[in-house]
Amino acid sequence: MRTTVIQMAPGASAPENMQHARALITAAVRADRPDLVILPEMWSCLGGTRDMKFAAAETLPGPDGMGEAGPLYSFLSGMARTHGIILHGGSIGERHGDRLFNTSLVFDAHGHERARYRKIHLFDVTTPGGEGYRESDTYEPGSDIVTVPLSASMTAGLAICYDIRFPALFHALRARGANMLLVPAAFTVETGLAHWETLLRARAIETQCWMVACGTTGTHMDENGQKRRTYGHSMIIDPWGTIVAQVSDGPGWSTARLERDVVETIRGRMPVMAHHRLSIHTP
Repeated sequence: MRTTVIQMAPGASAPENMQHARALITAAVRADRPDLVILPEMWSCLGGTRDMKFAAAETLPGPDGMGEAGPLYSFLSGMARTHGIILHGGSIGERHGDRLFNTSLVFDAHGHERARYRKIHLFDVTTPGGEGYRESDTYEPGSDIVTVPLSASMTAGLAICYDIRFPALFHALRARGANMLLVPAAFTVETGLAHWETLLRARAIETQCWMVACGTTGTHMDENGQKRRTYGHSMIIDPWGTIVAQVSDGPGWSTARLERDVVETIRGRMPVMAHHRLSIHTP
């Protein structure tokens, strides 16, 4: 499965971000002809005030397809259908009363929604450099562990950004049949320099899955008018932990071919799950 990560430098304007995403997806499809394309976390509205986040967010159609689709949902569905690709829509804001979910949507090549995942772990931290983040002021955590078959041979496990620090989620995704992991992100520069590659390679190695991690890059403004920088360095990692494709700084994309045979070979030679002796529920 030819897979492309689309690295963006979004701001708080959803219309401008959609134009940027359209241009990058179109160029990547024309150049690399991928089967699967993935966008970053909150590519539709990164930064800005709480009101701006809500204005850019949408009430999504129900699981039965009932309800009107908003411009972001329609854009993602339309891009998948137009280009005949599976499109993982990174994540967007989903309205939920007076809160938002940070939500990933996956569309098939006909533009039909195949999966929906809401970020479980919220980024409420102060970095060593003193930058504070409280996603829980705006967002509600999700609770469902989500996998989705993308082809006869590839099943994706879904996670978002801060989730990458919680290995139990990824063990659960593998237990549910995942052989590839799709992780949109907006890692800060500070945490990215220290942990991004290490965490991604660790999750790939311990689950023996392909890791497809797509990040934002560049500078945006937070609700207090302070500059925030995100790390970029979107990458694709094989189940042995080798980086096979990467975008460095700035907007762009990179593509790699993901094969189930690589997963099966590595799992056959080192059957770590069969050797697992401890339960995460053991005190």
